[in-house]
Amino acid sequence: MKLAFSTLGVPGLPLSEVTALATAHGYHGVELRAHPEEPVHTGLTAEQRADVAAAFKAAGLDVLGVAGYARVAAPGDDGPVLAEVRALVDLARDIGAPYVRVFPGGGDEQSAEEADATAARRLGTAAEYAADRGVRILLETHDSHRTGADAMRVLGLVGHRQVGALWDVMHTWLGGEQPVDSFAALSPHLGYVQVKDIASADDTTPVGLGAGVLPLTDVVEVLSRNGWDGWLCWEYEARWYADAAPLPGLLTPGREHLSRLLNESA
Repeated sequence: MKLAFSTLGVPGLPLSEVTALATAHGYHGVELRAHPEEPVHTGLTAEQRADVAAAFKAAGLDVLGVAGYARVAAPGDDGPVLAEVRALVDLARDIGAPYVRVFPGGGDEQSAEEADATAARRLGTAAEYAADRGVRILLETHDSHRTGADAMRVLGLVGHRQVGALWDVMHTWLGGEQPVDSFAALSPHLGYVQVKDIASADDTTPVGLGAGVLPLTDVVEVLSRNGWDGWLCWEYEARWYADAAPLPGLLTPGREHLSRLLNESA
């Protein structure tokens, strides 16, 4: 498996420093948070997008994905949501990223069935657009669709290869789902896996990999046992936790921890 980290852990850091961190600490790629406060977002010009792609190529790194904030199950008109997803897909194509991350965002204003149908309709519409651009849209296990079983209700309705799943191991665990069950639900659609660690179920402050309560050993074991050979991306949510330790000092121990788990499960 290949290892990446998300720029959510180093908010606002210039790309030259992001690529230097990835190279220095032995990661194969980076997931780019797409937000106006970050160096990479949908407002970049064609020249700026080409510069992003060139910077990663020069560093010998992959851009794993564009982590967007479109909420495909949110109530309201389809138009603005589809426009946001398409803009993310175009950005991913232009910088050489194979994946775009979207959230469910179903909220409490509609039933689960209505949220499922809304998300599936929008993802199905966006799928052909993404296919034409060689990008895959991944629905993250998050918020209203926290578990693999939740996400599968949507993905089963979509039924398109260009729409898949992003397994956030914290959310499936907080949703009461065991890693073996999450993988069973998501494996037919799995794009990549976001790993992380947290202090406790009641305190989701990010900590170094292996220093918290998430079942990372079980996650890596089930992936390895089933021959899955994709990406593990460390999403360290420093952006939301002012007291979190700085990510750069944790990157090498985190990579070593994941490598150890991979070796033990081989």
